[in-house]
Amino acid sequence: MGAVVSIPRYPGDVTPEWLSAALTGRGAAVEVSSVEVAAIGTGQTGATYRVTARYATDPGNLPQTFVIKLPAQDDTVRDRVVIGYRSECAFYSSVAERVQVPTPECFYCEISQDAMDFALLLADQAPAVQGDQLAGCGEAEAHLAVTALAGLHAPSWCDPVWLDFEGIAFGRPDEAGANGMGEVAKMSAGITLEKLGDRMIPEDRDTFSAAMGLVAPWLLAEYDRFALLHGDYRLDNMLFDPDRTRVSVVDWQTLGVGLPARDLAYFTATSLNPQLRATIEEELVAAYHRELSRFGVTGYDRETCWRDYRLGVMQAPLISALGFAFAAATERGDDMVLAMLGRGCQAIRELGTLELIA
Repeated sequence: MGAVVSIPRYPGDVTPEWLSAALTGRGAAVEVSSVEVAAIGTGQTGATYRVTARYATDPGNLPQTFVIKLPAQDDTVRDRVVIGYRSECAFYSSVAERVQVPTPECFYCEISQDAMDFALLLADQAPAVQGDQLAGCGEAEAHLAVTALAGLHAPSWCDPVWLDFEGIAFGRPDEAGANGMGEVAKMSAGITLEKLGDRMIPEDRDTFSAAMGLVAPWLLAEYDRFALLHGDYRLDNMLFDPDRTRVSVVDWQTLGVGLPARDLAYFTATSLNPQLRATIEEELVAAYHRELSRFGVTGYDRETCWRDYRLGVMQAPLISALGFAFAAATERGDDMVLAMLGRGCQAIRELGTLELIA
């Protein structure tokens, strides 16, 4: 995807010459006369910039602004998350065109052999606005998110091609792998509880500890039903149009394979306040199920979907803790994981999730 040109490492490497070469691979030659590059977002595993281009030749249908994603500027962080860079580039180069989930158009995608350098040049979604994980979303945004999710799951539903796909960051584990992840989950739970101290209420601490102790059998539950997973399907990774009629899903560094409803339950449990979730979750699961059927998924009834949803809520404490335990502490990060864990643990209790796991 795109011309074979050198991969920019720093924002200063995104020059008119580089952008001209990258865009020329899209078809007719184009000449960019100047660029402006400005940082946007606060991602901890990558660096994101808005690129404003001025053209010396007719650009045709090319936009005036793009978003470019580069590795983290901190080399220590970059070394730690190369698996995520491989995953995201694999999604845009080999997966996006095979699924129906709404994502920004990709104009250039390249990654080095060792994955230490990569660049994604995407369509700028402005004036779309990023979701706010701390504030949570409303009913309209929730419906957009769950119906969009079916566009990822349905085209990949139980397709064995994804079980051996090289770009997957988190594959479907065997028993040994599940047990290994179970030990990592317990370790991250201990670190998380220590870091948050008494900010978590006792009831949530108990639910969290119990859930993280059941990760291994949970990963093996309903093993034969799988699809591609976003893995971190939450508000901070979604861009909503101002009129709330369209959502774009971003940040594909946690692409995985597993029980599809894990993405669905992770979203509702972490991105809605508990009262709203409890009020509309059956309606949201029904909407997701209808979309799966519309895309052609068969042999999957509403009752099974609802049970999978209840089971999938375990994704909330698992991903929240894994991300938090090994990341540098920030005030917003601490507040966000506290909110996500609190919401997720309440959902686990209300949905009786732990009782479903052998």
